[in-house]
Amino acid sequence: MSTERLFTNNMSAYNFPGLIAQKQNAEILSKEEIQWFVSQVCNKSAHDAQIGAMLMAIFLKGMTREETAVLTECMTNSGEVLSWPDSWKHLVVDKHSTGGVGDKISLVLAPALAACGLKVPMISGRSLGFTGGTLDKLESIPGYNVLLSPSEMLEILENVGCCIVGQTEALVPADKSLYAIRDITSTVASQPLIVSSIISKKAAEGLSCLVLDVKFGCGSFQKTKAEAECLAAALTATSKAMGIKTTSFVTEMDQPLGSAVGNSVEVIEAIECLQGNGPADVLELVICQGGELLHLNEQVDSFEEGKRKIQDVLKNGAALLKFKQMIVAQGVDEKVGCELIENPRNALPLSKHTTVLNAPKTGTVTNIDALTCAQVSAALGAGRSFPTDNVTHNTGLLLKISKGGFIEKGQPWVELFHVEDTMNSSLKKDLEDAITIDDDSTASKASENSRVHSIIRDTSVGKPVMKCQ
Repeated sequence: MSTERLFTNNMSAYNFPGLIAQKQNAEILSKEEIQWFVSQVCNKSAHDAQIGAMLMAIFLKGMTREETAVLTECMTNSGEVLSWPDSWKHLVVDKHSTGGVGDKISLVLAPALAACGLKVPMISGRSLGFTGGTLDKLESIPGYNVLLSPSEMLEILENVGCCIVGQTEALVPADKSLYAIRDITSTVASQPLIVSSIISKKAAEGLSCLVLDVKFGCGSFQKTKAEAECLAAALTATSKAMGIKTTSFVTEMDQPLGSAVGNSVEVIEAIECLQGNGPADVLELVICQGGELLHLNEQVDSFEEGKRKIQDVLKNGAALLKFKQMIVAQGVDEKVGCELIENPRNALPLSKHTTVLNAPKTGTVTNIDALTCAQVSAALGAGRSFPTDNVTHNTGLLLKISKGGFIEKGQPWVELFHVEDTMNSSLKKDLEDAITIDDDSTASKASENSRVHSIIRDTSVGKPVMKCQ
C-alpha cells in the first residue's frame, strides 16, 4: 500500500489567526493555505481552540467547490492511501450512505457486486445517535472481525471480492482529528466539512467508481429533498474532482428502510434479501445502486442492464455465496457461516423478551415515523449515544406493516425485542404514537412510491438528472 502526502515544511509564512480572519471575512483560501491548515491538524501543532475557530468560520461562511476539493485532497493524503494490483484496480468500487433507519443496503450490495466481478473494499462505521452502524450489525455474527490490515483486505479482495471493515488509524487521520472537534463545536452540519469527510475516506480506498445514497426525511440528517439534493450535488462534484466516477441517489427516509431496525434483526433481513426475498424497498436500492455501479465501471452498456445483472446474482444464489465467503474470510467459523445463510433466524436468535403492538384502528397506514423507530430501537440497546457505549445485538424492532399497507384494528404492526422482561412504558407510548392510520378503509392497500427521488450522475457517464443551483 502506498502513502502520499501533500504537506511541505516550507509554509512558515502562515498563521492561524490570519487564516481564521480570512475565512471569517468570507475570503477564499488558497491551496497552500488549506494544505498548511491540514498539516497543522495532523502534526498536532495547533491548539484545539484554533482548529475549532477555523471550523466555525467555515461553518458560517462556507467554502467554494474548489476549496472543498482541495480540503478533501489534503485530508485524503494525510495518511495511508490504499492501492491495488494493476490487474484489477480499475474494478474497485464502493457506496456510501449518509445514514438512515434500517439501512442494511451495504450488507446486500457488497456481495452482490462481488458476485458480478467487482472489488468492494467497504470501510464502514458504527451507530451513533439515531443512525445505525454497519459494523455493529455485522459484529452480531459470532467471530466477525472488522479490524483488518490493508494486506488482509487485499487478500480477501483477491479471493472473495468484497470486505466490510472499520477505518484504520493510518487512514485519513486528519478526518479523525477534525471530526472530534466538529462534534464538540456544533459544526458537524457544515456542507464542505461533511463533503470532505465523506469523500476523503472513499478516495483513500483507491476507488474507480462510487455510488452515494443521500437520504432526506425525518429519519435522516437532511430533512428536505432540496437539502439532500444540494448535498448530493456537492458530494458528486467533489468526488469527481478526486478522479472517481460518481453517482448520487437522493432517497426518502421518512419511514424505516425495510422492516427491521436493530443489529441481528437487520442482518437476518439482509440475508433474506440475498436469498432472493426481502422487502421491496431494500431490494430496489440494492438493485438500482448496484446496477449504476456496474454501468459506471463499464461492465454493462446501460443502467437497466446493470440492474438485471444484480437481480440475477440475488436470484441464483451467487451473492449469498459471496456473503458467506466474506464473513468466513473475516473470522466467522465455516459451520456458523453455512448455518447463517441457510436459516439466519436460527443462527442469530433475537431476545426472548418481546412486546407486540397492535393497530389502534382499521385503515391504511399513511406514516410510520422513522426517527421514533430509531430512537426506540437505540434506547432498547441497539444504538449508542456516545462512541464508547456498547450495543446489544439481539434487540430492536420488526415492522409487520409498511406505509401504504391496509391493517385491521388489533392486528400486530410491530414486534419489539428488549433486554428486560417488560417493555419500558414510555418507549412503548412513543412507538404507539409513531404510526398514523387513515380510517378510510377504501384507500389504496399498497404503496407504489419509489424510495429514489432523483439521481445525480457524473457528467462523464451521462447528463445529470438534477443539479443544485
